[in-house]
Amino acid sequence: MKPVIKATSIKKTYKLGKTTVTGVEDINLEVPPRAFLAIAGPSGSGKSTLLNLFGCLDTPCSGELEIDNELVTQFKPKQLAELRNRKIGFIFQTFNLIAVLSAFENVEFPLILLNYSKTERHRMVHEALAAVGLERHGHHRPEEMSGGQRQRVAIARALVKKPSLVLADEPTANLDSRTGDEIVHLMLEMNRKLGTTFVFSTHDAKIIETASTVCRICDGRLIP
Repeated sequence: MKPVIKATSIKKTYKLGKTTVTGVEDINLEVPPRAFLAIAGPSGSGKSTLLNLFGCLDTPCSGELEIDNELVTQFKPKQLAELRNRKIGFIFQTFNLIAVLSAFENVEFPLILLNYSKTERHRMVHEALAAVGLERHGHHRPEEMSGGQRQRVAIARALVKKPSLVLADEPTANLDSRTGDEIVHLMLEMNRKLGTTFVFSTHDAKIIETASTVCRICDGRLIP
């Protein structure tokens, strides 16, 4: 089976005034389908940079990156946006829900961008909310929900379009330990049921213990 992510000699640098800062370099990694992979490392090690590259939110300065067998390093911005919409789901530590929308509407939003019919959207949203245990909370807005519930909405939103890849940036960082454990188990259940590939950047020992593979990064380089 072909990898969902294939990175070959990836390097990313940033300009800070007259200084060039290296985010990541010499990244060689293959992530197989159905993986539950954790990228672990200290703050500033390059975890978020790597996740942004894998999510096509940023582009490498050199090297090649394939996402679901598409060579994205040759893509233009519009093509990257289309690929993100079709194939990648995102889960953030700050949830990133739209405050004025209900839980149902937040989960529905990616499907509107993909031009699903109203009937199909509603069926898919009901299924996604039921899968994360929030079928009775669809009318609630984010401010009316707990942190764990908001993260469940974010997971439903990430999974509703059935992406090949879900990227989660410190998804349990703003949750208490019990709720964080529940969220980890929920994502693992989704991984097993749906076969979706999950890639995390994390400090959370629970995610690291649960992961099928752990990649450690320090100073922008993966540690063998």
